[in-house]
Amino acid sequence: MVLSRGDEYPVHQTPEPIAYSGTDRNFYDRYFFNGYAPDGSGFFACAFGIYPHLDIVDAHFSFIRGDTQYCVHASAEMKMERMALRCGPISIEVIEPLHALKVTVEETDGISAEFTFTGRAFPIEEPRFICRLGPRAFMDYTRMTQNGHCRGWISLDGENHAIAEGTAGTRDRSWGIRPVGQRDPQPIPGHDLSGFFWQWTPINFGDGSLFFHVNNDEMGDAWNTRAAWAPDGADAQDIAEGHGSMRTRLTAGTRWPSGGTLSLALKGAPEQVSFEPLVRFQMRGLGYTHPVWGHGMHHGPLRVEREDIDLAALDPLSPENLHVQIPVRVTGNDGREGIGVFEQLILGPFAPLGLGGFLDGAD
Repeated sequence: MVLSRGDEYPVHQTPEPIAYSGTDRNFYDRYFFNGYAPDGSGFFACAFGIYPHLDIVDAHFSFIRGDTQYCVHASAEMKMERMALRCGPISIEVIEPLHALKVTVEETDGISAEFTFTGRAFPIEEPRFICRLGPRAFMDYTRMTQNGHCRGWISLDGENHAIAEGTAGTRDRSWGIRPVGQRDPQPIPGHDLSGFFWQWTPINFGDGSLFFHVNNDEMGDAWNTRAAWAPDGADAQDIAEGHGSMRTRLTAGTRWPSGGTLSLALKGAPEQVSFEPLVRFQMRGLGYTHPVWGHGMHHGPLRVEREDIDLAALDPLSPENLHVQIPVRVTGNDGREGIGVFEQLILGPFAPLGLGGFLDGAD
């Protein structure tokens, strides 16, 4: 039986039931959220992924208290039902499409949470991400991104913390093809991925949202990039698109950003903004590059686990620790101030920052 609740809605793209999504086993469909107080404290994030051809759903919730990052990981067999939007204790409710969503984390080993995300403007659609390794599509996906406000609470070991008034954040929805589940052991002769560079900097200013991202190859040439400005309350036609260029600094001995300056040619945005790091969030807390809880891995009918990460004790050059989101204070050359995140992942060599090996750190 392949019919699911999704077949009740007029969203079919092919003559097949919604349970099927093309033929590529790496197809995925994901929700992502983060949030942070006006001073950058209280950072939290959630990721929820569906892998139709692997018949797996997984979800992660993670937040920072002091020097520790607390995580709940969950994975389940999906049973070809893509519309349930629940994985163990973590669930998502779409209150108003493209505007408001609710995330619930039922109590798990001392962690629970509930928050509602409400968008500030219509989501932006980023350029389609297509990266091939020879004949094979390594990545081929679409993503929409939206800044907004978060309200709710997080409980840790019996202590309930209200999410601070004025907490801002970003959510995205992406779907398509990425490497998920077990890696393919067969190489593509002559077409290895030699380097991968990723930056993503969604920023909340008082009067609107600034978005910038770039995917570069190992020589620093961009194969996907865009800058966008969305005034508060903007509809799709009110969003301005333009270009940006980032000058990045790295923390010595790591591949983590220690700040940067973004130059923009973008209507409505400052011509230049600088980034001051506040705290560090490890994306492995959401399954990204996690050695056990990587996206799309099979853990049986249902598995749920708490993980506490000592942020001061980890090895910055271990592969699972390279991918970070850094809450940052942002200052524009026109005096505007904002708060946002600076996400970065560098794998392999990257000539513009003097990285020649696969895991060497900055000088």
